[in-house]
Amino acid sequence: MTPVESERLRLREFTSGDIDLLVELDSDPQVMRFLTGEPTPRDEIANVVLPAMLKVYADHPGLGTFAAHEKGTRTFVGWFGLQPTDDAATVDVGYRLLRSAWGNGYATEGTKTLIDYAFTELSKDRVIADTMAVNHRSRAVMRRSGLRFTRLWHEHFDDPLPGTEFGEVEYALDRHTWETRHRA
Repeated sequence: MTPVESERLRLREFTSGDIDLLVELDSDPQVMRFLTGEPTPRDEIANVVLPAMLKVYADHPGLGTFAAHEKGTRTFVGWFGLQPTDDAATVDVGYRLLRSAWGNGYATEGTKTLIDYAFTELSKDRVIADTMAVNHRSRAVMRRSGLRFTRLWHEHFDDPLPGTEFGEVEYALDRHTWETRHRA
């Protein structure tokens, strides 16, 4: 993928040399609160997480998890992703930001940028996103990014995180709705 830019962010593919960036991001328990509830060990990032990211680039050109840097300072702020789904016409958008980047509008800016990229450059028909129902900040980002609530469901987890009992939510945006909004 050619790097994608928004007003303040530059998104690029991760490389094998980016382990420290991912360790920094995944070591904050607050960042991981609604994901695993605990930091991701360095060896797991090096041997599982990063290789899986690199594989998505090879298997699904244009998709994957992209390192996000502030354009002016080149400071790493986190990542944004467009992941393949079981439906080739649908991608799953997501993000993870360093706590120091929270509250700056980056989550919405990067998500909107990847939604636009999915429809314009990748010709996808639908973009979805999901999170825990209790993750109100991510749900607000999804709404501000143009995604709309589509469903609530419950999953069984052997070691559930606090709030799991309230379920998972999905938000989505289809091409027709996106095009209508961009013509207005």
